[in-house]
Amino acid sequence: MSKKVIIVGGVAAGASTAARLRRMDEQAEIIIFERGENISFANCGLPYYIGNVIENRQDLLIQTPASMYTRFNIDVRNLSEVMAIDPQTKEVQVHNLSTGEKYRETYDYLVLCPGASPIIPPIKGVNKANVFTVRNIPDSDRIKAHVQQLHSQTENPRAIVVGAGYIGLEMADMLYHSGLEVSMVEAAPQVMGAIDPDMASIIHMHLSDQGIKLYLSEKALEFTGQDEVEQVVLESGKVLDTDLVILGTGVKPEVWLAEQAGLKIGQNGGIEVDEYLRSSDPSIYAAGDAIETQHIVSKEKVLLPMASPANRQGWIIANNIAGRPIPYSGVQGTGIVDVMGLAVAVTGLNETALQSAGIDYCVCHTHPFSHATYYPNSEQMTFKLLFTPEEGKILGAQIIGKDGVDKRIDVIATAIRAGMTVFDLQELELAYAPPFSSAKDPVNLTAYTAANIVLHDVEVIRWEDVPAQVRAGAVILDVRMVQERNKMGAIPASINIPLDELRQHLDQVPRDREILVHCALGLRSYIACRILMQNGFKVKNISGGYRMYRFLQHRS
Repeated sequence: MSKKVIIVGGVAAGASTAARLRRMDEQAEIIIFERGENISFANCGLPYYIGNVIENRQDLLIQTPASMYTRFNIDVRNLSEVMAIDPQTKEVQVHNLSTGEKYRETYDYLVLCPGASPIIPPIKGVNKANVFTVRNIPDSDRIKAHVQQLHSQTENPRAIVVGAGYIGLEMADMLYHSGLEVSMVEAAPQVMGAIDPDMASIIHMHLSDQGIKLYLSEKALEFTGQDEVEQVVLESGKVLDTDLVILGTGVKPEVWLAEQAGLKIGQNGGIEVDEYLRSSDPSIYAAGDAIETQHIVSKEKVLLPMASPANRQGWIIANNIAGRPIPYSGVQGTGIVDVMGLAVAVTGLNETALQSAGIDYCVCHTHPFSHATYYPNSEQMTFKLLFTPEEGKILGAQIIGKDGVDKRIDVIATAIRAGMTVFDLQELELAYAPPFSSAKDPVNLTAYTAANIVLHDVEVIRWEDVPAQVRAGAVILDVRMVQERNKMGAIPASINIPLDELRQHLDQVPRDREILVHCALGLRSYIACRILMQNGFKVKNISGGYRMYRFLQHRS
């Protein structure tokens, strides 16, 4: 007997469910209800369409109702909103937004993929005509038209982006490259909460260097003006002039339909599902931005509105409905964003999340190059790895750089999924040729650094903790060359003994005080630590070297 499956919502999770289910079951009756005009579009590409990187609007449309019917024999009803669910009779109430018709449709299985809606902060004047969110193609069309209008009417148009997460950063980039003067207002003390403050400081410096004005630890209180916003009033009292406001303040799961149906909602506000992505009603599945799933590192329930997990979840639901049960193993938060030519990537948990989950961890920082430095155009990246102190199990990573970041974060993401340790990363045989990598890949190099910490071959300290140690009597030893120190700058009151001269000048290093060692990146200071440790000194290596110090100084 054929099944009748109704899917509420298209885009990633809904369209993925429908296409996979048809491949698994040619006889199933599949209906997708989508309240918008477009059934399956590349919402991650919206900022790039606004910024004219993607020139053709049609390129954003992955599938249309007609193509879904032709290829998959799926009944797609766009501009149709499901208004209510009756789990007892297994019916949904549908409102055709084009004709106004209301009707009911039965189902054997229901799949909820309603997505998430933009968070609209309670700012006075937030409903003015030139305040925009970025969630769908019509949003993008309106922003694009407004930018074009500004260029025709205003000599130096200005934009303010409120919120500095993934969408906020992408929109700031695209608006800047569209010729607007851009400012960013963020309530938190850093951009991009998925990464840690030390890594965010790299982005802060880069944005400032590119001409983006950052207002961190600031809240927008009011948008003033007549029909359109002319000024943004901040909590600090600062007033910023603008011609356009983008709200990048995050999203919240759309669960009102599930709530009306009596489905269980999780503690984070998303639809609660089991390992097979079934809701509290076994005939109703849910996927995508609206659900809570387990994080594979912390084992805690989280909301993770990202396209890759949504696609995977839709695929799994289709298998489960078709009689091939597959559990969903959880999410890990792998993501990457292009910030004005700087790739910022993350996977696993950051320090804040690890502390919240009560997981003990260690940290290391390295600054490897994208490929062999003797081959042209090698770019330096900053690599932060988080791992357990005892066995070195990988917990998370953050990487920032201009080249080669994506493939390194993907290696770490795979390692986390496989439960690997820093010692396993040392053993990875990764592709090498001078244009692509180094004989010791950045992943291998960082793993060696982390393993030294696990094996207690060196003890590390972070720059944030150095001042307190100095006040307690510690000494900072700089093992860079004198010319490097003169060119790049130096830590006040630090001792300078170049690494290659250290053995000859051990008498200049105090034996009755703790020695905190740094170089430019961290390798030479590690070697210096090994020399000093084996000569009876109490010593720590400052993680990330002087390069990380400069980033942190910019943050402060």
